[in-house]
Amino acid sequence: MVLSGEKWGIFMLTGEYTHSIDEKGRIIIPSKIRSVIGNNIIITRGMDGCLFGYSKESWENLVSKLETLPFTKKDNRNFIRFFTSGAIALEFDKQGRINIPNYLSEYANLLDDVIIIGVINRIEIWNKEKWNNFLRDNVESLSDISENLFASNLDL
Repeated sequence: MVLSGEKWGIFMLTGEYTHSIDEKGRIIIPSKIRSVIGNNIIITRGMDGCLFGYSKESWENLVSKLETLPFTKKDNRNFIRFFTSGAIALEFDKQGRINIPNYLSEYANLLDDVIIIGVINRIEIWNKEKWNNFLRDNVESLSDISENLFASNLDL
């Protein structure tokens, strides 16, 4: 599900979609996601072994924050290198597909079926088995995580 536009008054990426990656490395990005992201997307290495995908606007906001990090700190330099060196701007073809470069496909171990999830201002592209393992390994701890995360300022 993607919440966007006039009905909700917000632009947010949500939902979970299963698609296949073809022999040429192409993945269909659901039309509901494309309607929020626009005609192109910036894909890069993400955390936890998946790929992150951003609209141009979200990417520019993120990069502006990264630019404020002091380059004199090794962790900052390493993260920025990891995150931005793999970034590539891709245009959707007429079928709504993007062609994932080999280096990104290999990083995320994208084979056959992939899971595309919306995560507020970005999408994540996961190897299906890795996504299922993530869910299985983390579902029991989510209550504790939410309690700690929202304890002081939000009540869900």
